Amino acid sequence: MLKIFPAICLVTLGLLLASMGLAESLERVPVSSLQQKNAETNRPQSIHWGPNEKKYSSWTNHSNRLIPIYTFGIDLDAVDGVSSVYRSEEKLEKLFGYLPAQTVNSKAEYFDQTDVYRLQKQAAESGKKRIILFIYDGMDWQTTWAAAIYKSGRVPYREGRGAGLHFQDYRGAKTDFGYFVTTPHNNGTDVNVDRQIVTSPGGSTKGGYDVGEAGEFPWSVPADAYYPIAKGKNIIHAFTDSASSATSMTSGIKTYNNAINVDYMGREVLPISRQLQADGWKIGVVTSVPVCHATPGAAYANNVHRYDYQDITRDLIGRPSVYHPGSLPGVDVLIGGGWGDEKTKDGKQGQNFVPGNPYITQEDLQAIDVANGGKYVIAQRTPGQAGKKVLDDGAAGAIKQGHRLFGFFGIGGGHLPFQTADGKYDPVVSAKSSGPVAAEKYSAADLRENVTLADMSIAALDVLEAKGQPWWLMIEAGDVDWANHSNNIDDSIGAVLSGDEAFHQVTQWIETHGGWDDTCLILTADHGHYLVIEDPEALTGE
Repeated sequence: MLKIFPAICLVTLGLLLASMGLAESLERVPVSSLQQKNAETNRPQSIHWGPNEKKYSSWTNHSNRLIPIYTFGIDLDAVDGVSSVYRSEEKLEKLFGYLPAQTVNSKAEYFDQTDVYRLQKQAAESGKKRIILFIYDGMDWQTTWAAAIYKSGRVPYREGRGAGLHFQDYRGAKTDFGYFVTTPHNNGTDVNVDRQIVTSPGGSTKGGYDVGEAGEFPWSVPADAYYPIAKGKNIIHAFTDSASSATSMTSGIKTYNNAINVDYMGREVLPISRQLQADGWKIGVVTSVPVCHATPGAAYANNVHRYDYQDITRDLIGRPSVYHPGSLPGVDVLIGGGWGDEKTKDGKQGQNFVPGNPYITQEDLQAIDVANGGKYVIAQRTPGQAGKKVLDDGAAGAIKQGHRLFGFFGIGGGHLPFQTADGKYDPVVSAKSSGPVAAEKYSAADLRENVTLADMSIAALDVLEAKGQPWWLMIEAGDVDWANHSNNIDDSIGAVLSGDEAFHQVTQWIETHGGWDDTCLILTADHGHYLVIEDPEALTGE
């Protein structure tokens, strides 16, 4: 595996040239200008989204690209290279329940998304007492590259681990880099949310990964530009959604798109968090999008469909749900978005949907509040109050009283305000193939009363550590996915940088709270999108 990273030398050389006065000093052009022009004309300049190079936006969904993974405190030797499941017909058939067509690769260096689960199991079995799974939803290698270029003001690498972001450069712990396949068991499975059953197992499109069509590296240019989106000329393989992919990383199985910790037949599987909880571990979940979205939901809950939000939240907070009428124990810390949304009806949530907030009912929120005899200190967006103070006060109260913590923030739409590449919160238009989409606008209250992913992450760490080791924590930078679905390079870079700052603060916290001896951090994404960077220099702002 890649242990030496020449890209770092490029960054060092750039800094040396700058110190000698040999590097040019030019005014940086905002990436927002590039986004604005491309979105309004749908004519690509320097970058585009999707397989059609003549349009800026021709695809707003996921892809079957290989996904990068960075580990800290552990390595990837047990799963990559000669250990890769993709080198063995027998192992692949056991993993999928069938042998995916044109997927075996005797030279595969890449591994599978389900191995992320195995890495966590191995970490716990090896004696680690603190496990952090840091997921950038939707951040493939190209998205990472764009953010690193922008932050560096140069093109510091063109392949490999890369450099320029905190999580690429950090060397405070043993670290490794690799990449894996994210394809699901299948796409197209139908379910009945009220009965919590799968009604058409097997779906319409099976998973697989053809290295000849897609490439052997995350930075490879596919032989068939339409293969990564299940529209290949020679073979079609399904690409994953966030629910299936998160389930693979937390439960170690291949399943259908939309599944939350159930197998392709709809049968319950136990995520790593609940296995560890049964052994006395404390559990935390943090996200910049709604608390019950696919990735945070898969950290703990079970459901046949990702959009059954209120029931997924009930599992997370230990309330009776449609899947668990007797309730689960619930997590110790849950902090995320979803505040401020309202719906009168939602057919995707089944007959037990309660009008109001689509992510958590008022009854459930009141029931878990310590003020009403519940287990959670509630810290939610409060008009006129700074969000960070509200959250910090809630965390302090939870620590002092020995309670759990539930943090609930956001704006209309369920997420936190989108940070843009310039570090501000001033999005420009997004892009669809049908034309530009109006930008979100935030009030002064939206910004003051909310929190950042870094704020939430540190609060969760403090509460979990106060409860005593061992503990497991998922942190999700979910806004990367939302930005990429919108084909918005400005929001996408901003989301990566926001997550990178959270990672930076998390590593500082670890260094001042016992160090890395007992800690494992896995940083990765659940799937890719389809950003194509034709002229990387355009993202330097020069």
